[in-house]
Amino acid sequence: MLNFLLRRRGRSRLHWTDWASYAYLLLGLLVMFGPVLWLVMSSFKTESALSQFPPTFLPYSQKTAMVAGHEQPLPLFTVKDEQGRSRELAQVRRIGIVATMVDPKQPDTEIRVGINERKPVNELKFASGNYTELFGKFAFGTYLWNSVFITVVATLITLLINSMAAFALSKYQFTGQKTVFVMIIATLMIPPTIILVPAFLVVSGMGLLNNLWGVILPAVATPTGVFLLRQYMLTIPDELLEAARMDNASEWRIYWKIVLPLAAPAMAVLAIFSFMWRWNDFLWPLIVLSKSEHFTLQLALNSFQGELNTQWHYLLAMTVITLVPITIVFTFLQKYIATGIAGAGVK
Repeated sequence: MLNFLLRRRGRSRLHWTDWASYAYLLLGLLVMFGPVLWLVMSSFKTESALSQFPPTFLPYSQKTAMVAGHEQPLPLFTVKDEQGRSRELAQVRRIGIVATMVDPKQPDTEIRVGINERKPVNELKFASGNYTELFGKFAFGTYLWNSVFITVVATLITLLINSMAAFALSKYQFTGQKTVFVMIIATLMIPPTIILVPAFLVVSGMGLLNNLWGVILPAVATPTGVFLLRQYMLTIPDELLEAARMDNASEWRIYWKIVLPLAAPAMAVLAIFSFMWRWNDFLWPLIVLSKSEHFTLQLALNSFQGELNTQWHYLLAMTVITLVPITIVFTFLQKYIATGIAGAGVK
């Protein structure tokens, strides 16, 4: 992989096409990962640091100091005196455009300074409390468990149902086979918002409102998964199945022991897609779940945004946490994506 990335056209020195290629790749890297890296760094900023303008990439926060006669630490500013020397003063209060400052070493003497004549003293500080305080102030563990349960169970059921349907459509010949397949694919043209009301009425009639199974069951069968697996299973030789039948293997055993292992790359691709769909799903859980003890992480993120106040430091930290599972799943299964998608397009 390293040799592939370092290949160049010029022998003794870089050719202009090499410079253009590296510049294009670097630009793509910044466009793709720049916002994610900014999100991660911002999640370590304090609430006051997030409101600073102009914003900074690193999590700088204003330095504070304890001053005698004051219970809370006071923010520090750099102020130039009449001789042009810089001094660090602590701000006691601010009224309009005038700030009252004191020297931490001489807290009895107050100095009035214009707000444009001072500069905040910043220091590099990672606010790890944005992550640790989530577990104490919010039911983060409950939200995480709900998301993990819905995602894992829905993904497993999706793989089972879609693979069974794909096995039947790819390895059995029956009347109306192509018609059934076309009808399944045709459902891709139906916008999901159109079936929200019918799906809600069905879930409500089954008594699954405010139940995690009400989020899982309506979307376990996906036309995309059936199409992907069917196209891949068409590449499996029928002779293998016929040989298994001659050895008195049941249809279930053929499906479980032969077809599924051979379709592992396509199953991995579908698992990644299903995991991302379920983990990032927001609209359907919002409709089905109304009690906070059943909220997923996506609904919990929405609850941080109030009408008058938004806790951005907690919101960003929780957003980073929600990205971790998808990153881990993609890291371990990404090698199957190219194989699975390429195999699904070959009959």
